[in-house]
Amino acid sequence: MDPRALKATSVTAAEASDEDVAEPHALQITAASSNPKMFTLPWEKPLATWPKELLANLPRGISRHVVRFVHVGDEIYAMKEITSRVAAHEYELLRRLQKLELPTVTPIAVVTGRHTREGEPLESILVTKQLKFSLPYRALFAGNLRPDTVDRLIDALAVLMVRLHLSGFYWGDVSLSNVLFLRDADAFSAFLVDAETGALYTSLTEGQRNYDMDLARTNIIGELMDLSSGKLLPDEVDEVEVGDRLIERYESLWGALTDQEDFGPDEMWKIEKRVNKLNDLGFDVDELEVKTADDGKRVLVRPRVVDAGYASRKLLRLTGLDVQENQARRLLNDLDAYRASTWRDGEELEIVATDWMREVFEPVVRMIPKEYRSKIEPAQFFHEVLQNRWYMAEKAGHDVSTAVAASDYIKHNLPKYNIDSKALAEINADADSGVVDDSSTYNEPAEGISDEENANVADTVGSDNDDVDSIGRGDYSVLGDGLGNLGATQTTSDDFHLDADSDVPEDIWPTQPDPATAAAHNTNDKAVNDDGTGTDAAQKGADAAANDAGDSDDDGYDPAEYDQDAAVWSH
Repeated sequence: MDPRALKATSVTAAEASDEDVAEPHALQITAASSNPKMFTLPWEKPLATWPKELLANLPRGISRHVVRFVHVGDEIYAMKEITSRVAAHEYELLRRLQKLELPTVTPIAVVTGRHTREGEPLESILVTKQLKFSLPYRALFAGNLRPDTVDRLIDALAVLMVRLHLSGFYWGDVSLSNVLFLRDADAFSAFLVDAETGALYTSLTEGQRNYDMDLARTNIIGELMDLSSGKLLPDEVDEVEVGDRLIERYESLWGALTDQEDFGPDEMWKIEKRVNKLNDLGFDVDELEVKTADDGKRVLVRPRVVDAGYASRKLLRLTGLDVQENQARRLLNDLDAYRASTWRDGEELEIVATDWMREVFEPVVRMIPKEYRSKIEPAQFFHEVLQNRWYMAEKAGHDVSTAVAASDYIKHNLPKYNIDSKALAEINADADSGVVDDSSTYNEPAEGISDEENANVADTVGSDNDDVDSIGRGDYSVLGDGLGNLGATQTTSDDFHLDADSDVPEDIWPTQPDPATAAAHNTNDKAVNDDGTGTDAAQKGADAAANDAGDSDDDGYDPAEYDQDAAVWSH
């Protein structure tokens, strides 16, 4: 395993079973960064009943657990109520992924030992930092987006999956709901937001990768069908075709990064071409494995890719701007254009970049209205202004100044970043419809809500959803033609294995059900998938219990232990 991941935490796997892991008797906050405002939060209350003034009214993705965005001093944290064992496992795993510089949310703390004032135990809370400017996929479709938005999201997810798999991370619960998206010039960047079911290995087998991607395909087709049932998806989008596109894009990118190529001894120039292609995809090459074939007539070349972010690291070095990869490419192109237009090709690029920042980039981003500064990244704003300038110049038949293009963009295009209050309320109500936690965690009366409203609090979980009707989620337990036989492997059992031809270690997976059980499961039109869809209450309870229990191969993370480089506060 990558040494960076091994050094991410000092916590070692405990050998104890679930029953042996003791819940702290007093509140304990294990944190990777110290924020004294954490002490002031009402940990003695279920998360769904926290006072409205603490909550940040931001769009949330669908989750099996109660999730809220909370103001903690000057920062906003995402808080998820889960069992202590799962919270500790996910916290440790996110820490490791951060050390590997993978695109994930940043873990902040695990809060255990929570009790009401009457002494009743409450679930633990995993705290992560809000990924600024990011949105869940349902919020993106609530806005005025281009028709090819689905394809761009799928492309971003394919890049994320390749990066995770290259690092040895098996996800086990891939879906659009477990990803946050950032606009990245004309594309999107995807960030992992839920790692409950994940595991980090030295490397993944082909069977592990294929299973992860098959699951991703199934879940994404279902989520798109859900969007379609809510009239949020363009009619021309074929959900199954989109699922197939994810597999195609993943396999294409995986091959470009890992395949071995054959060259003739007189074709060594192709090695540089291969490296340039990988750089264009946004990946750095650490070294090339070059060897001569047994026949002596061919040269075999296999690259060792270290990480994505080729352009973004170059821009960071030149300007100090830390942006997404496609944004970095666009800004670097504008920097090159500025260098040429000022006849400074002979000067050091670092000096030219300093002047470009002062004379071009900073004046433009200072034009962002105050009310939009928390909604659009400066680099994204700059990119879209440049794009608008090009459109305006083409229409006018002559050059248009950047200031004029920025003013026009602010007036006509920037408002698309707003999500109106009604749409936001509907998104969050829909997000809460997937919660399958024990109702006792969110059925207590919420502060500031009337008795009549509290009667329906289970439907609109949380005090920030007052007077909002939940949107019914489409039943897509039967996904239709084109899904293959993936549904036959769904089961509520904790143990199943894949077919004998798979090279996946059997102890990773639950046992596949017998044909009769699988058939009964597939004909049940109220089957509840892992993402919380369906309406069968008993099945929901069983799934919730299974999720909270954790996998049998869990690393046994003991929440009583903590990272040496983390602050531990007890109260």
